[in-house]
Formats: sequence, C-alpha cells, structure tokens
Amino acid sequence: MSIEWRHRQLPAGDVSLHVVEAGDPYGRPYLFLHGWPESWRTWEGVMAAGAAHARVIALDLPGIGESTGDTGGSKRLLAQVIRDLVRHLDLDDLTLIGHDAGGMIAYSYLRQYDDLSRAIIMNTVIPGVDPWQEVLANPYVWHFGFHTVPALPEALVQGRQAAYFDYFYDVLSADPARITPRSRAAHAAAYTGDAALTAGFDLYRAFTQDALDNLALSLPVDTPTLYVRAEAESGDLAVYERGLREAGVRNLTTAMVPDAGHFAQEEQPARVWRLIHEFASGTGPGT
Repeated sequence: MSIEWRHRQLPAGDVSLHVVEAGDPYGRPYLFLHGWPESWRTWEGVMAAGAAHARVIALDLPGIGESTGDTGGSKRLLAQVIRDLVRHLDLDDLTLIGHDAGGMIAYSYLRQYDDLSRAIIMNTVIPGVDPWQEVLANPYVWHFGFHTVPALPEALVQGRQAAYFDYFYDVLSADPARITPRSRAAHAAAYTGDAALTAGFDLYRAFTQDALDNLALSLPVDTPTLYVRAEAESGDLAVYERGLREAGVRNLTTAMVPDAGHFAQEEQPARVWRLIHEFASGTGPGT
C-alpha cells in the first residue's frame, strides 16, 4: 500500500511545528510524540500500519528536525504546545501516544488537561513517579546525567551524531538491524545543528523541574491510559504500573511488546499499531 504523507508547518503557541499526517483526514485521530534521539520518522512504520484505519499524525518536537522554537525541554510547556496543536487541528476522540521523552510529555498532558479520550505512554519512566529514583541511580543510565551538563554534550556530539545515536540504538534494541540505516540517518539529520542538539539535551536538563511539576499534579485522573514496555527492556512492568497508580492514574492498564527493546515502535511497528488500535477500539488490553 502506497502511503500519502501530508507535511505542514503549523503554529502552536510560540513555536512552529513540522506536522506529518497520513490516512483518512476525517478518521479517528492518533497523535504520536517522539523521544530522544528520534524525530517524527520513528513512527513511520506504525503510521503506515494504521493509515488504512485512522488519521495518524506525528511531529518533530520544537527545535528538532523541521520544527522551530524553544521550550527549554519542560514537559509541562511541551504539553501546552501539543494542546495548542490539538486545538488548532480540532482533534476529537483523540488518542495521544508518546515514546520515551514523548511519553513524559503525554503524561504531563494527561495530568494537566481533560480533553484526551485516551493516553498511551511507551518505554519510559516518568520524572518524579516511581521508579524514578531507582532509574536515576542505575549506572547503566549514565546518559541522564551526562546530557544535563551545560554545553559539553553539544561540544562532544556535534559532527558525531550518527555514531553517538547508533550506540543507543544498538545497545537498547532487541535486534539493532530493525533500526534501519534510513531511519538512523533521518534521526541524525534532525539533530544536525547546535540548536537541535540543545533541544534534544534540554529534554534531560528539564528533568528536575519536570519531577517537581509532576509531583504538584495531585488530583487523580480517570482517562483510560495504557502503559507499554518491551520484552527486552530492563525494568519490572509491575513496578511502573504501581508508580503510576500511586501517582493518581486510576484507569490504567499495561502491555508488553514481545521481541522488542526500547525502540519498540521501530522494532515491531505492526505489533505496536495493533496494540494501540485495539486499546483505542476497546478490544485490547484492559478492555
């Protein structure tokens, strides 16, 4: 099936977002948020699988790829940007899906606003929500600290984006070959300039404030929420589930993507789409 990708630059508050759509423009909308080191293209396989059934929408986060603007990496502010986009596109019956840092943004959106029909958070830990402190103490998550150092990551990674990003794709994937050369090249290109690298590292530099912002969101929420991890990913799914419930996410279910690591959406795009679609349609996990 040939996919028609519709590209637009759209205003959202003080930023300009590169937004990519496919599928039925009047169908049920699914909005995808990428993490690091990714661009909108991390969702290309999932969107291709879903385009026959729905309106699928992805974007480059502000400052990354073809999007412009600066939020300092704050997930609270990024959630505001996404809400501006949701209102601009007049998205009804929306399922918001976020991977990695995009999952942190989806969580902030879920806790701040009440206009989502569903939220899906993938392959991430939420700042301030258990097991946050355990993850911070894990020496294998060394890059969380390194990326917060002012200016140094930019100085060391500039011009070496592909090699640096490849390390994470190779170490965190069940099968690194599933992160294709085309996808790797697209992600590296999205962080070519100094400003784009900073926008990516700022996602980490904001973690301390993100945790404080999340801890201040004390009211429980009942929006149906799916939390997803992958089979080859470290961390006990039950611990993440308990942390989210204790934080006030009451209508929560969980799922595991088989034969995948951290980059599940690229490693198993058809399975990930099926999981998303079944959850949104009421025929999947937790229904």
